[in-house]
Amino acid sequence: MNPLTLVKRIQNINSREATLGISEQASWHAKYEDSAYVFVGGIPFDLTEGDLLAVFAQYGEIVDVNLVRDKGTGKSKGFSFIAYEDQRSTNLAVADNLNGAQVLGRIIRVDHVSNYKKKEEEDEETERRKREARGVCRAFQRGECTRGAGCKFSHDEQGAPSSLD
Repeated sequence: MNPLTLVKRIQNINSREATLGISEQASWHAKYEDSAYVFVGGIPFDLTEGDLLAVFAQYGEIVDVNLVRDKGTGKSKGFSFIAYEDQRSTNLAVADNLNGAQVLGRIIRVDHVSNYKKKEEEDEETERRKREARGVCRAFQRGECTRGAGCKFSHDEQGAPSSLD
């Protein structure tokens, strides 16, 4: 579905609830009472985590910002997951203020996230061992690997076979 259509649907639901005077417990937001994360889509690609903090902190204390980036290039993919300290802040960000807002000429979509699983960060040694277990990157051996640090294979020359017999 078109992201702008989703923005409009959420805005329509919120305005209908406000018009009908639906209580907080009966609102569609109550379904997400166990998650303090919001999804943010349509972010301008040059925005940083600090920029997102500046925009979203006006609705509550932010405890986590995961700006999704391309592993190879490190560039933003244009979406993020943001966690508030208090779940009620997610309602403010989604319902009342930021969903459909324009940021640097782009309309952003802000929605609740029901099950956000934060990826556990591994230390460098564990990551290196996993790469070694997968083997040497064949594209790296040919000088063609463009994934850099995002490559899931080892770029260790010592692990490469010396010659084909």
